[in-house]
Amino acid sequence: MPIRVLVADDQVLVRTGFRLVLDAEPDIEVISEAADGQTAVRLARSLRPDVTLMDIRMPRMDGLRATELLAGPGVADPLRVVVVTTYDVDENVYAALLAGACGFLLKDAGPRWLAEAVRAAAKGEAMVSPSVTVRLLRHFTRDTAKPTAEVPLTTRELDVVLAVARGRTNAEIATDLTLSLSTVKSHLASVQAKLNARNRTEIAIWAWQRGLLS
Repeated sequence: MPIRVLVADDQVLVRTGFRLVLDAEPDIEVISEAADGQTAVRLARSLRPDVTLMDIRMPRMDGLRATELLAGPGVADPLRVVVVTTYDVDENVYAALLAGACGFLLKDAGPRWLAEAVRAAAKGEAMVSPSVTVRLLRHFTRDTAKPTAEVPLTTRELDVVLAVARGRTNAEIATDLTLSLSTVKSHLASVQAKLNARNRTEIAIWAWQRGLLS
């Protein structure tokens, strides 16, 4: 079954471009489009796409509020939202991640990264473009680092967390730490429960905010 995608962006050229790229992939299908935040929320709730690509700046309701309504802490059955931005260091992107987005994508990332972002989000995998992710998290957590005392994780769980915070995928973590993929997933599930994290984005933010990476 193909990954079902909703594209929300106020620019018709962006929506058209995303649709052309994604519909050309054998495992991805764009099921609908929205030109504003209110429509995006309505369609996402109705259609339950596997992934919603959400622009930040849209009329009627911006992407931050729309993301919060679809994937925020108070949502009982959150959807997977990838926020889309023109800039790789943008306070609005960080706010969207905290609001529940599972990742973000640069509009000029290119067709390959667009498809991979959708696939990664559908699997609950790492955010697209790890190097940009690391820059973003470093930029917005460097002045808010908390003490590293009382880290409620085992040594191996902490190894996995640090890898996630560096933007590594599950497969890459398994290779780097000489673990099976199922073991990596088991560690991540344990970490999410201990940290009360909804996704690996929040795990990465937790690590950066505590100064566990340099």
